[in-house]
Amino acid sequence: MAEETTRNNAQTENCDTYTGMPLIGDKAPAFRAMTTMGKCNFPDDYKGKWVVFFSHPADFTPVCTTEFVALARRAEEFRALNAELLGLSIDSLHSHLAWAESIEHIDLGGKGKVEIPFPIVADISMKVAKLYGMLQTVASTQTVRAVFIIDPDSIIRAILFYPMSTGRNIDEIKRIILSLQKHDADNVSTPADWNPGDDVVLPAPLTLETARGRLADSDEALKKYSWYLTMRKDS
Repeated sequence: MAEETTRNNAQTENCDTYTGMPLIGDKAPAFRAMTTMGKCNFPDDYKGKWVVFFSHPADFTPVCTTEFVALARRAEEFRALNAELLGLSIDSLHSHLAWAESIEHIDLGGKGKVEIPFPIVADISMKVAKLYGMLQTVASTQTVRAVFIIDPDSIIRAILFYPMSTGRNIDEIKRIILSLQKHDADNVSTPADWNPGDDVVLPAPLTLETARGRLADSDEALKKYSWYLTMRKDS
């Protein structure tokens, strides 16, 4: 805990030069910035909510535009999970506003036009990008496609990084939030390729006695593949 506090303090105090990144389990580094929807005091403004904090390489880029359209179309799905979307790139506020306005005129895939319903952080100084390790090469001042999933207590629970050429999978981002919420609610884990309604994984026994008890358990809802791998139907 002391090491985590020291690291977070160092990140906040030296955000002009820090180029590392916070880790899963860390407190989300704090910052204040302007966004396309006004001032943001992060993470305090989002206490009690899940946050999908994501960066994109630059405004007016084609792959990012497809992601913004996809996220805009599904923003209400995230809000239904008590999750908010927050974007960032190292462009100016005016550039963000012009880009968001231009997206409103695009009918991608013939599915209808959208408005961008989430704020975009203006980070032309690159302070926030450095604070979150979003700049991963000295050869470029563009942020990679980073995703930080942050829980209602402002703890980083998952981190995804995509190369600039690959658009993000919105289904996977939503699935991760659902998995984390399932874990928090029921103290279970989710297996590979899990989706809501699929079997879940029980915690592995930590003593010989509980391992033997698990194998001897007659509960028909349990699927016992081994003493350390037991699954059950999702409740």
